[in-house]
Amino acid sequence: MARKITAGSRAPAFELPGTGGRTYKLSDYFGTGVVVAFYPRDFTPVCTKQFCSYRDDGDRIESLGLQMLGISPQSVESHERFISENGLHIPLLSDEDKRVARAYGVVGPGGMLRRSIFLIDGEGVVRYRHVALFGLRYQDVGDIERAVELVR
Repeated sequence: MARKITAGSRAPAFELPGTGGRTYKLSDYFGTGVVVAFYPRDFTPVCTKQFCSYRDDGDRIESLGLQMLGISPQSVESHERFISENGLHIPLLSDEDKRVARAYGVVGPGGMLRRSIFLIDGEGVVRYRHVALFGLRYQDVGDIERAVELVR
């Protein structure tokens, strides 16, 4: 079983293919920080509502000064369709073997990803962690803004 990543833990490094034809690495965000949002699946009702809310509040996310990334186990092609059909702006990364999700401790029973938010500072340290036991509710932009305020 993967160790539990908590606030104050070093964030597990990752390098994953993503939308826009590029590879994303945690180290790309050293010096600035990043919000990582793990989510179960493209095109599901709650995931669609979650990422459309981030789209609609994109100016608020941008004002945090942190890039947000979404990670789920679907292919880059699925992510590209999800972005295109919903007008999303957040890069989505493909973790098809769930290696990164396991490293962050967010794979639940049956292999489904738990809806989770990690705020990682510019030194690669987790400053905020929220892992939903059930995926029916997501952290909205207000929740993320409050988390950022707590750690600044």
